[in-house]
Amino acid sequence: MTQSDAPHLPQMLDGFRDIAEHYDAVICDIWGVLHNGREPFAGVDAALKNFREGGGKVLLLSNAPRPGQTALHRLDEIGNARTSYDDILTSGDATRSLLTELGAQGKKCHHVGPDKDADLVAGLDIELVDKEDADVVLFSGMYKDTTETPDDYADFLDDILARKLPLICPNPDRQVQMGDKIIFCAGAVAEVYEAKGGEVIWMGKPYPTVYARAKAMLAEMTGLDAPRMLAIGDGPKTDIPGAQSAGVDALFISGGLAGASGAKVDTAEDIAKLLREEDTQARYATRHLTW
Repeated sequence: MTQSDAPHLPQMLDGFRDIAEHYDAVICDIWGVLHNGREPFAGVDAALKNFREGGGKVLLLSNAPRPGQTALHRLDEIGNARTSYDDILTSGDATRSLLTELGAQGKKCHHVGPDKDADLVAGLDIELVDKEDADVVLFSGMYKDTTETPDDYADFLDDILARKLPLICPNPDRQVQMGDKIIFCAGAVAEVYEAKGGEVIWMGKPYPTVYARAKAMLAEMTGLDAPRMLAIGDGPKTDIPGAQSAGVDALFISGGLAGASGAKVDTAEDIAKLLREEDTQARYATRHLTW
């Protein structure tokens, strides 16, 4: 959507209580909203729990390249309370469905990713092979995401491009916050591959398929044909444009990825400018999600 010359300024919230009564359900990002990769953000569990106690439903929507149940166990390890959400949907879930379909077609897959992503392909009826024998490449993340960058995969991308192999990206995030650092995700490598002319099959936010599924789940959870939904996220390239394209109000969390990267997000004008660079906008903004 092309923005007008006058940027939309998000309403700056003191807390989620300012707007909670206007919504029946929340589509909530995980990394950057619930936690920073190592520990929960203060007050976030209470905010979502209060919303649920008021009758609202919370669906976690994550670009995590692993099944939802694996992501839930990770939330337990980090310390986020299960009382703060009702269910979870991940791009990993959608990716597993796609890989199952490809396996049924006789396609073979080469998987690139760290050991922590093993659950993404576990138990699937698709043959995993070396890249020389593959019909498609699944790139779930860098082997050493705390030190590697997309540049470390330049030769690999050139190789699979020469073979004209499609690349499945189960995590469209380009970067995420890890404690006080920023690390690269699969989306950063997929973006380079696409720029080289390679075919990328993007799974998760901001793409419409995952939002259609999220909407259907929340309609069932609330018992409403058209629940009033709010998307909460910290990703200028994923959460906010995805919500906007899906016709869902968005609350931008400026203290997640943007804050950790050093972006200027102190005022509504700062945030509007940042989001405008991605040709998107949010109805609301706050530093971190609190009640």
